[in-house]
Amino acid sequence: MRKNRYSLFLVLILTITYSVCFAQAKASKEPEYKYVPDNQELYNTIVAMDSTFFYAYNTCDLNKQAAIYSDNIEFYHDKGGLMTVKQDLIEGTRNNICGKVTRELVKGSIEVYPVKDFGAIEMGLHKFHNNTEKENTPSHPSKFIIFWKNNNNIWTITKVVSLH
Repeated sequence: MRKNRYSLFLVLILTITYSVCFAQAKASKEPEYKYVPDNQELYNTIVAMDSTFFYAYNTCDLNKQAAIYSDNIEFYHDKGGLMTVKQDLIEGTRNNICGKVTRELVKGSIEVYPVKDFGAIEMGLHKFHNNTEKENTPSHPSKFIIFWKNNNNIWTITKVVSLH
């Protein structure tokens, strides 16, 4: 009986060891995802527009933000709901963001996809820092999607999806 237990224990240990080694080998063979833009010029344009818009956001340049937002903006926020009135979005920024919150892009996270006869979709990660909290309070990355419309080389934001 004791010999059977020892054999069973040995088989169990060998099975677990094999399973762990096999899982590690399989995980190391899966390719790591790395985004490469299809259109580098479009990518550079959208990254520049993102930078322009969020510089205005961080410095509370509401006129610049309003100029970049489409008149038919749709802003989907997982916690705040849907906003479709441009002026309400600008006023919300004035009242809740200006001087209180700054946005930091997660470096290297932007992906840009062309949309035929429309413009582009930008996806990425960013962090928001509440300036009323203690310095170095951690901020966790959140996802965003921005729909950019190109009308004769004038880029406007038509939709935003903000997920926290």
